[in-house]
Amino acid sequence: MATGVDVLAASSYAVLLLHLLAIGTIASVVEERSIYLILMEGEPVAFHGDVLSSQQGRRFDPKSEAYKVHANKLVDSHDQVLESTLDKGSYNKLYSFKHVLNGFAVHTTPSQAKKLQLAQGVKLVERDRRAKSMTTYTPEFLGLPQTVWTQEGGDRNAGDGIVMGFVDTGINPFHPSFAYDILNPLTSNLSHFSGACETGPLFPPFSCNGKIVSTRFFIAGAQAAASLNATIDIPSPADAVGHGSHVASIAAGNAGVPVTVNGFYYGRASGMAPRARVAVYKAVYPTVGTLADVVAAIDQAVADGVDILTLSIGPEEPPQDTVTFLSIFDIAMLFARRAGVFVVQAAGNSGPGPSTVLSYSPWVVGAAASRTDRRYAASLLLGNGLNVSGVGLSAPTFGNGSLLYRLVLAKDAINLSGAFPRTSEYVEECQHPEAFDPNVVRGSIVLCSFSAGFYNETSTLTAIFDTARVLGFMGFVLVANPSYGDFIGQPIPFSVSGALIPKVADAKIVSQYYEQQTLRDARGIVRQFNARAAIQDGGVATFGVQAPIVSRFSSRGPSFIDINRNPSDVLKPDILAPGNEIWAAWSPVSALDPILTGYNFALLSGSSMAAPHVAGIAALIKQKYPSWNPSMIASAISTTATKFDNNGGIIMAEGFNIGSLYSSNNFDFGAGFVNPTHAMDPGLVLSSEFEDYISFLCSMPFIDRFAIKAATRVWCGQSIGHPANLNIPSVTISALRRSLTVRRSFKNVATKPETYVSLAIPPNGTTITLRPPWFTIAPEGTQDLDIEINVIKSTNEFTFGEIILTGSLNHIVRMPVTIRPVSIV
Repeated sequence: MATGVDVLAASSYAVLLLHLLAIGTIASVVEERSIYLILMEGEPVAFHGDVLSSQQGRRFDPKSEAYKVHANKLVDSHDQVLESTLDKGSYNKLYSFKHVLNGFAVHTTPSQAKKLQLAQGVKLVERDRRAKSMTTYTPEFLGLPQTVWTQEGGDRNAGDGIVMGFVDTGINPFHPSFAYDILNPLTSNLSHFSGACETGPLFPPFSCNGKIVSTRFFIAGAQAAASLNATIDIPSPADAVGHGSHVASIAAGNAGVPVTVNGFYYGRASGMAPRARVAVYKAVYPTVGTLADVVAAIDQAVADGVDILTLSIGPEEPPQDTVTFLSIFDIAMLFARRAGVFVVQAAGNSGPGPSTVLSYSPWVVGAAASRTDRRYAASLLLGNGLNVSGVGLSAPTFGNGSLLYRLVLAKDAINLSGAFPRTSEYVEECQHPEAFDPNVVRGSIVLCSFSAGFYNETSTLTAIFDTARVLGFMGFVLVANPSYGDFIGQPIPFSVSGALIPKVADAKIVSQYYEQQTLRDARGIVRQFNARAAIQDGGVATFGVQAPIVSRFSSRGPSFIDINRNPSDVLKPDILAPGNEIWAAWSPVSALDPILTGYNFALLSGSSMAAPHVAGIAALIKQKYPSWNPSMIASAISTTATKFDNNGGIIMAEGFNIGSLYSSNNFDFGAGFVNPTHAMDPGLVLSSEFEDYISFLCSMPFIDRFAIKAATRVWCGQSIGHPANLNIPSVTISALRRSLTVRRSFKNVATKPETYVSLAIPPNGTTITLRPPWFTIAPEGTQDLDIEINVIKSTNEFTFGEIILTGSLNHIVRMPVTIRPVSIV
């Protein structure tokens, strides 16, 4: 029988259990906080009537008293909305956007965010989607030193007076690409620009040296989104990643900087506009990147007065709950454009599949990436005289091919008595020194295999380097494995002699030679290693190969309007530029790439590398034509691009299969490969203003007019009838039924009258009639061109053509045409 004490104890236990269950239930429904971006009604400071500036080339003066008063008023209104709407202690305001956007970023729960959606004055609430990061020879490949730089006074003047803003991972201020040259001082007037030099760890006050004119960092979003690592998520403009330094030096790095890695000289690096100034806005960190930090950086960069804004970073995915054009990120770029800033964005690195672009809007230039005509080819010389091609920026084995060394397959050199797992990581991939018999591998070239660890991205080249150093390999070769197919090998610097052989067919040649020369016993154990080989120099470049070629990773069009990837009437990407194997500045910290730790230069690939090429060219155009608006600069770059390679054939593109090529189209390269020489003298340009972009949005049938008003603060007024009527240097119609006539308006920016003859090459399934078929246009004159497109066959697939205007003074103006004919009635 239970005693009174037992009953009391059982009762107390039951009460305690219920209490713990209640706490657990409450804990289970506690909401996790996220970052939200909010837009408010009312004009930001830059476009408020009381603060517009009369300064030439600038619409507002951030130092004026009126500017400061209105800015403080906006910040107070943001605080009032938060205090009156959200529960106390439920949120943390991260930023107030007040310069070109009116809004704020807040860290709070989903239920509190829903309250904000209903608050007075709030127009748009969007959850943060996170953000991520997306030259020695390219100036020569683009023809800059011989032509454009000569026109602009050589590299001692190219880009002078232009301030280029970079929203990225920061900058390495000690790099020679950003050094101030006291023998060639920068003396141009920067009265239109007003930045600040924020300092901090690894970023002393003298970092702003005249070449670097402004440095800021934005970290509140990153701090709210994740637990940061104090050793790499540095709270200063210092670049712990390397990406930001790389991007800035491609666009605006000093001319003629020697590139030396592992004691090997690779040439000289120069930015596209080497005399341009650099303004840094660090907004992406090794641990995390947030759109809150990126949007705050864009807002500040425009307020500071940058001329060009480079975004080699961006959202990780399309917006979930709104059309692509109306995300807060794209709206921030729209208002930067309204303020007169040329914005270029990396198109993305998710190719070669369709509709993978992360650049959507017509007010920003999306850059796709290509190969240049430079290649680095390592090779393995076998004892039978065969040379097997490979990849790797590596010094040769001693003797540079005149001496041959023992060739050993990794799994034939394992320590048979060793206590380690017999997995591919240990046996085949050369990741662990303890797996090998030192007497076998010392002084040998070891064949490592691309197996499960590399396929799953758990094994690394860095581990092979460490194994090779510890055990004294003469060199290593990482060969393709038939079980996993070909792999993509990039020519990165190797700290030991080595090569990658990424093709299975080549790996089989090596394997066959090795097995022919190797003596085994009945158990398969090697008794005599007779195969010999040497690794030849992988750091010597060859030039003149077919180029450009659209890189496999470069994101493809068509552009789309929503998460379902319904296509839009905007061509993306806009332009093709070098983005594959680009030498540029780096940060020795290299927090995300241990293989590059300690290096001041890196050879990288990505649309992140293409965007600053375009930005630098835009800076040169802006320098020559300071009164041009951003759309005129974009037009000059687009209409002068080429769709042909250096052999005279259509530009090719890399496909899904490694090594495969196909004839590219508008969704691969936009208008074509950038040609800076012709872009400096385009003959005709097309121009669009902020109001035109609003009319474009309002002409789209599936976009809610109230959503446009909420995002842009502008009611839909005058319509352009169809989105394809936006005056941009391309014609894209995502669903053409029967017939449509669109119009383009051109301005003559040349110094003489010129007569142009119009030619249309219609996409399959269509006919195109141009009116007028020819015209004469005076300097500063304008000319409308009506483009009538008729469906003659319903293909329901995108097809491609172009319009070419050929001038009597040798100007050629090209516009890509992209149509999906869906109905002939």
